[in-house]
Amino acid sequence: MPLVAISGELDLKNGWAQLANARYASESVSSGEAHQRRPRARDAETLTVLTTLSEVRAAVNEIAAAAQRLISIYTPDLEPDLYDQTPFLEVVKHFVLTRSFSKVRVLLAEPTRVMRDSNRFVAMGRRLSSCIDIRYVTAQSAQRASAYLIADDRAIVYRLRADTWDGVADINNPQAARAYLQEFDQVWNASAAEHGLRASRRG
Repeated sequence: MPLVAISGELDLKNGWAQLANARYASESVSSGEAHQRRPRARDAETLTVLTTLSEVRAAVNEIAAAAQRLISIYTPDLEPDLYDQTPFLEVVKHFVLTRSFSKVRVLLAEPTRVMRDSNRFVAMGRRLSSCIDIRYVTAQSAQRASAYLIADDRAIVYRLRADTWDGVADINNPQAARAYLQEFDQVWNASAAEHGLRASRRG
């Protein structure tokens, strides 16, 4: 079941309105019903609509830099265009080395590519394994087409589909961030701690 059910072409603003309302839409809800239930608009002052790689990179760096204690990333394969970039790696390094009890959690939906390719984020995770934890999404967990990064329980970068750069970012939306963090936690707790990825990189 998709976390947010949006039919037809992606409408980022309406999609974000549903996200901000923190409702899990059922697949059984028709597009007409979904339209009638459109939630009230919220103050969009902190909302950014993303359409390009450079915009998503900037948003990911900004949201990650805002974290105080926890960064949670749901990604198919640790997308190198986002997470194997020097500015992002510097943000994560500063985060884990300067904040007590900081934690970065990564859920990989499709880890095969990461196991084949060199990835500096993985290398950093291997060196800082007490602060950076990477897990595979288990087969029992529903696969999501989306990708997102959550800082603490307040800020989020969200793409409905990981194969496009269309998405939204909000540095101050606790309602949406907590809804997706709850989803992340459920999959995280059901997923075994990842060992094969780091081991494969040593060979």
